[in-house]
Amino acid sequence: MAKLREQYRCVACGSRLAQWQGRCPECGAWNTLEPVQIRAGAGRADGTRRQAEAVLRLSEAPDAAGTVFSTGTEALDRVLGQGFVPGSCMLLGGEPGIGKSTLLLQAAGAVAASGRRAVYLSGEESLSRLRARAERLGLLHEHLYAVSTTKLEDLYPLLDDDPPALLIIDSVQTLSTASADGLPGNVSQVRAVAADLAERCRRCNTTVVLVGHVTKDGSLAGPRLLEHMVDTVISLEGDRGREFRILRVLKNRFGPNMEMLVFRMLDKGLESVEDPSTVFLGARDASLSGAAVVMAMDGRRPLAVEVQALVTRSWLPAPRRAGLGFDVNRLHLLLAVLEKHLRLSFAQSDIYAKLGGGMKLMEPGMDAALVAAVLSSYYDVPLPEKAVFWGEVDLNGRLRPVEGQDLRERQARRLGYTPLVRPPVEPGEEGGGFGSIAQIHQAFFARKAGPPSPSKNRP
Repeated sequence: MAKLREQYRCVACGSRLAQWQGRCPECGAWNTLEPVQIRAGAGRADGTRRQAEAVLRLSEAPDAAGTVFSTGTEALDRVLGQGFVPGSCMLLGGEPGIGKSTLLLQAAGAVAASGRRAVYLSGEESLSRLRARAERLGLLHEHLYAVSTTKLEDLYPLLDDDPPALLIIDSVQTLSTASADGLPGNVSQVRAVAADLAERCRRCNTTVVLVGHVTKDGSLAGPRLLEHMVDTVISLEGDRGREFRILRVLKNRFGPNMEMLVFRMLDKGLESVEDPSTVFLGARDASLSGAAVVMAMDGRRPLAVEVQALVTRSWLPAPRRAGLGFDVNRLHLLLAVLEKHLRLSFAQSDIYAKLGGGMKLMEPGMDAALVAAVLSSYYDVPLPEKAVFWGEVDLNGRLRPVEGQDLRERQARRLGYTPLVRPPVEPGEEGGGFGSIAQIHQAFFARKAGPPSPSKNRP
């Protein structure tokens, strides 16, 4: 019987040390190391060691081309590269109730309908509830199997005897293995379960999809190492009160990164939106002030999104500034630029800004639209119905070019937007754009350049 030896494990990040220290060298947390007893030489749950593969020239390695199979959705195949890659490991994250299980159950049903074997493991639902959902979505098929368990060892016979083409783990935080300490969902268990699954599925050419929980700030729960262990990381976002869901590819070893796909939630599951260019505009009323359209870039796809702003009188000692769908620090910075270069005063104004349609953007190209929306609400002057904005505003009040200028302009012209309020591509470009926020102010708000008249929408 193997001897027991003592190690110290960090309860914050899961790292192990041979000796106790006051501070964990991995995560920097203090007093988080606890003693654990492990068996010397124990590494894998089955007590075996993986045999090293023979060293080959890279040109002589097996070619996996042509083995990729479809997810059942053409748009999803495109953003993933070509589809599911045998032996790969994928991580899908998202908030509860956003549609992760529905999307993966649809993919499993499509793989089963193509003649391949798909297995759906659920550690959160019973098989009866899982069947009821599959029946509602019309996905029951003879090649679609399901298992409800929280023990990783229950999967070993399945992967050793007749490996499926697709294995879905919903979710990785519910599984536990005897080779790791702690309760299911802690750092050690998540890391051990993911590593064992990735290795076994790679050997048997099974595509495994891990569903991961998210924290309250929207990031994937568990150790950061989990994202490095998998081949693809995708995130499903959106507002559960709205019908649209956004799938983002954050990491992809088999295709492009930072791709984006829009789904619509229907009674029969998630349906991809072929042209999401204007789906986030909603029922927009261009006759109202405080709204501007930005031609934003999400990944490689240009989208028209409405930026809304409200400037109103403040009765508080410190006026409020709030933003929804973007970093509120961007609003603070742009307000300081407006006060400096346009001689405006927002000292007695509450200012609120948001993105329409539940969209979230983290790109600098929305600066010009945010400035235009704030000025529109401040002066209570609506912008032209077909005006579209994009460009980064620097601290000197100038508009600077952003990534994807050509794609934004082509999409804006295709949708019939005019005028195009964008930065010039080249210095001194004739009729080619707006060089500063002062030019935007002169073009749309020159008549209101003086103190604004009393209005319910502004101070």
